[in-house]
Amino acid sequence: MTRTSRGVIMIADSDFGDVDIERGIVEGAGFTLEAHQCTSEEEIIARGRDAAGILTQYAHIGAAAMDGMPRLRVISRYGTGVDTVDVEQATRRGIQVTNAPNDWCADEVADHAIALWLAAARKISRYDAATRQGEWRWQTGAPIWRLRGRVFGLLGYGAIARLIAARAQAFGVQVWAHDPFVEADQLRIDKVRPVSLDELIRESDYLTIQAPLTTDTRHLFDDATLARMKPTAILVNTARGPIIEDAALDRALCAGTIAAAALDDLEEEPAKQAEWAPGNSLLRHPNVVVTPHAAYYSEESIQTIRTIAAGEAVRVLSGEPPRSPVNHPSARAGVTR
Repeated sequence: MTRTSRGVIMIADSDFGDVDIERGIVEGAGFTLEAHQCTSEEEIIARGRDAAGILTQYAHIGAAAMDGMPRLRVISRYGTGVDTVDVEQATRRGIQVTNAPNDWCADEVADHAIALWLAAARKISRYDAATRQGEWRWQTGAPIWRLRGRVFGLLGYGAIARLIAARAQAFGVQVWAHDPFVEADQLRIDKVRPVSLDELIRESDYLTIQAPLTTDTRHLFDDATLARMKPTAILVNTARGPIIEDAALDRALCAGTIAAAALDDLEEEPAKQAEWAPGNSLLRHPNVVVTPHAAYYSEESIQTIRTIAAGEAVRVLSGEPPRSPVNHPSARAGVTR
């Protein structure tokens, strides 16, 4: 670091194309910015031994990286989920972890969920592909069912799911939701029917996943769960890919257990792999729509998340409390690590 720098803040990885926003915030506060594209903890350690802060998008920050970076005081995530950061180990070592609240991309994700649902329900991709091959027939998409009156299920009823519900209601569907952390009365106020998880799975014509990835939700949609869905059901996922077991969904689609799926992520998360090829069997199904974990994207949301991540790192290293803390490490823990 330079003699005048207050410390090094490192970008472990990002796919934004430049670091201009981060550089303006970090260097404007007197810190030094070092930007890298690390693909392993070993590389993070090698390039970031002197870093006091890390901004990370896909790179995993675990105990090894933390131990190899003695000056590290803050890990700031580009995004809301923190499954790529070992938060427990960070807390033990007195390292602050921050993320971004859902509202940085709430409208984008809600819009994308509705777009995926409509694309799958109206078979837009199938019509488009057939038309480009010279087939001009409305029968190509048969059967297609009227949306009005059908059950639109939501797994999870947080801030984004509430926006999805409001958008879906405009199409005349019945919105049902399951979320063990939300009071049933709140759902009823929003004209959403609270139901059990089993009822949501069995009765939804369209089931949209908008739940966090946890040990309880990982592979929640396996062979057994998918077998309980309607054969005409469409599964939409704008949450994390591993909530659905890809192999199980492939089997369900091959067997006609469910009708279709629209996914904004895959279990394997291609963006986290150094080399990825489109070998996932789900990509071969004509009744599956896949987007590259892009639900959060707009030019405005990208600018916002970059500003939040850089700002949080600067704030913590300047002795100020973070605006979106994930953990609450003690100062004492930082002394002993």
